[in-house]
Amino acid sequence: MPRPGYSPLYQLDFENPVLDIERQIDAIEERPDAERYADELAQLNATRESLLQKVYSGLTPWQTVRIARHPLRPQTYDYMSMICRDFCELHGDRAFGDDSAIVTGFARIGSVKCMFIGHNKGKTVAEKVAANFGCAHPEGYRKALLKMKLAEKLGLPIVTLVDTPGAYPGIGSEQRGQAQAIAINLLEMSRLRTPIVSVVIGEGGSGGALGIAVADRVAMLEHAWYSVISPEGCAAILWKEANEQTNNRAAECLALTARRNLENGLVDEVIPEPLGGAHRDPRKAADALQTWIVDRLRDLARLNPDTLVRQRFEKFRKMGAFRDEMAAVTT
Repeated sequence: MPRPGYSPLYQLDFENPVLDIERQIDAIEERPDAERYADELAQLNATRESLLQKVYSGLTPWQTVRIARHPLRPQTYDYMSMICRDFCELHGDRAFGDDSAIVTGFARIGSVKCMFIGHNKGKTVAEKVAANFGCAHPEGYRKALLKMKLAEKLGLPIVTLVDTPGAYPGIGSEQRGQAQAIAINLLEMSRLRTPIVSVVIGEGGSGGALGIAVADRVAMLEHAWYSVISPEGCAAILWKEANEQTNNRAAECLALTARRNLENGLVDEVIPEPLGGAHRDPRKAADALQTWIVDRLRDLARLNPDTLVRQRFEKFRKMGAFRDEMAAVTT
């Protein structure tokens, strides 16, 4: 049986020393007399933990992007099944149709009733194609906003999970008002009179991510990325070619990791992942996510709607502000 988090079709080269140790562990555990090798197994497991700690404490931004794209990394539906009870999915935007790239519905997380919204990338080939690999059309953003306003009307908090390379850029999407749909979401979310929390669980690409992430509290999982553009897109624009070298340079320049986003004030918190990434222990990652969501919603529930809206506006309004020290000295 494959080890949790192991995919033979998607192996990260910087994990090769860890994978070699894991193969040795698996070979011993499959032996009928495995108990005779208890001491050797303990030593190999300790070595594995040490290697994982070393590798994951020194990740480059581009390596972080590759982890966020791991096919076994938990997605919205995975977290939904682990942390949501009584989920009732809601469909459609009442204008064009339903977009499977965004899932919405009523849910209960812990003891908190909420409106749950998240990007859906899909797992199988058919699911990925149906969901455009998590790239939503304008009807997806209109669907999300429609359900957010329903939550506001019912006095329910809103929880959003972000995991998208970006909004779908096709001709049909543009004809149906992709940019306008996202812009309206930004405007309307900024003044919804109900608590909103958002977590980037994998990829947070550009306006496609921000379209459901204007929240009172925004967090990122430790090995997620959040940026105005993907490293490949940035590399193609700046250096006219996207390869391993330019992708690395672009990822570094974009400051897209959770730590850099926290330093730059673009997110409020970083949620730690299990050692080796969420794909190695989805249940532990889900528990950490649920704890963060419930705790933040309880904190926000103490604030009245006017305070929520004012603080949310101020939070996003100050992003990008800077002080010109040279100008301050000369004046």
